[in-house]
Amino acid sequence: MPVHIHRTELPFSAEEVFAWHARPGARERLTPPWERVRVLEGPAGIAPGARTVLALRKGPLTLRWEARHGQKVEGRYFSDEQVRGPFARWMHTHRFVPRGERASLLEDEVDYALPLWPLGALVGGALVRRGLGRLFRLRHERTGNDLARHRRFAAHGPRKILVSGSSGLIGTRLCAFLSSGGHTVIRLLRGGAADNAVAWAPAAGEIDAAALEGLDAVVHLAGENIAAGRWSEKRKEAIRASRVDSTALLCRTLAGLSRKPGVLVAASAVGYYGDRGEGAVDEDAGAGEGYLAEVCQAWEAATDPARQAGIRVVNLRIGVVLAAEGGALQKMLPPFRLGLGGPLGNGRQFMSWIALEDLIGVIQQGIFDETLRGPVNAVAPEAVTNRDFGRMLGRVLRRPAAAPLPAGVVRLVFGEMGQALLLEGQRVLPKRLQAAGFEYVFPGLEGALRSELGL
Repeated sequence: MPVHIHRTELPFSAEEVFAWHARPGARERLTPPWERVRVLEGPAGIAPGARTVLALRKGPLTLRWEARHGQKVEGRYFSDEQVRGPFARWMHTHRFVPRGERASLLEDEVDYALPLWPLGALVGGALVRRGLGRLFRLRHERTGNDLARHRRFAAHGPRKILVSGSSGLIGTRLCAFLSSGGHTVIRLLRGGAADNAVAWAPAAGEIDAAALEGLDAVVHLAGENIAAGRWSEKRKEAIRASRVDSTALLCRTLAGLSRKPGVLVAASAVGYYGDRGEGAVDEDAGAGEGYLAEVCQAWEAATDPARQAGIRVVNLRIGVVLAAEGGALQKMLPPFRLGLGGPLGNGRQFMSWIALEDLIGVIQQGIFDETLRGPVNAVAPEAVTNRDFGRMLGRVLRRPAAAPLPAGVVRLVFGEMGQALLLEGQRVLPKRLQAAGFEYVFPGLEGALRSELGL
């Protein structure tokens, strides 16, 4: 039977690495972003006998995978075995081997068999081996990166952190990252509270203020998706209200608490700067013109009640977030994979981007770094033109990327939204992040794309 083994030396003790794997959120952190996986049942931990059921989407098919955790030795290893699923056999052993007091060997061993062995191995063996290689490279990379980030702020101790927009693209990964780092995550949810959640109804101006007492930090990410469709006047008002009105409600509430959080990290966007052509801007630049700039100004101004109440407020002006499971990159992938990608308009408009993994690190730094306050540009060090972005994505996917989409077609199909999001841009510099010593995992575009896509 085939056996796949992946080993990585890490500068963390075996006990540290094991503890990270055992916490809530680790399972989500170890799920590759290019896979479409949904947890149907199962606890977050690794207790022996614990059962997990997953729905794994592969093309038009949805595969049901049921696994059960086996033996566990604290600080050294644990295992899980497929009970039902796509493999004829699957036994996965996670080992944590000490290499002195401050280092360890992380080893994943998978003993598996494909259906209809050995015929299945002849048909799909190479594909499975390649997939396992992609999976464990990502898992070990992410384990090391997360542990390094958590170690940097370990002296601050675990915190109680409220997150709005927790089910969105950014919030989903952020909550898993914070939970696996040992923090208690409370979700701000519409439509009623669940475990570790607080209810609010921003459209009605309602929030459970008493449940917000005693928080250490708040991360506010909630807001309508601005790229979900053409902008009618009704749609534009909904986008504005979802950001400005909800932020004002939250910040008024935080300001009135007896035990206020120490910090609010609130989302904004590089749209604050408007269309800037080729000129570079940092946090000292003024606001631009246009709908997005106006929304961002009002969005940031809505945090004033929290700031005036003595809460440290960080307004993150977020660039284009690169993530395989959603956002701009996910929308680009189908045409680029078909070889139909290329520049939009003249392709000279700048894209100020950031890898989602680095954005999570920026939010963490915003929570713990007392030097960060006010506007902070959450972007990679080097913006790229739309044309260069397309070329790099084509290179990573090994596809041509020379099929242009004329500006007139963009405006015809997408209207004002297409003009603002696709044909305009800004070259934004992360001046304050760099001054604070933020360490990027993916400062370059190629590395960010390859990690997200497993390529």
